[in-house]
Amino acid sequence: MEIWIGILVGAAAVYSWKLLGSLVPKRLLEHPRVAASANYLTIALMAALIGVQTFTSDAGPVLDARFAAVMIAVVLAILRAPFLVIVVSAAAVAALLRLWF
Repeated sequence: MEIWIGILVGAAAVYSWKLLGSLVPKRLLEHPRVAASANYLTIALMAALIGVQTFTSDAGPVLDARFAAVMIAVVLAILRAPFLVIVVSAAAVAALLRLWF
């Protein structure tokens, strides 16, 4: 039952932020500094998420198949491969490395 309380509280919190966001005046959102900050914040949060999910586990820092998959994805992104090719290639590399090691 405790998990459902947590889920409901989290859902209410997310929904309240969505409602508050719709109340922000449009002129504030169109300000160049706010737009640039929002773009950079999104990139920073995604980079942090990838870093935490790729290089850590319960025991601490780790390098495994996830690292190789992310590196393949980075190389393919630099080469401007289609997104589906990036995802499938990274998944295949991770799967093959986990199969072999």
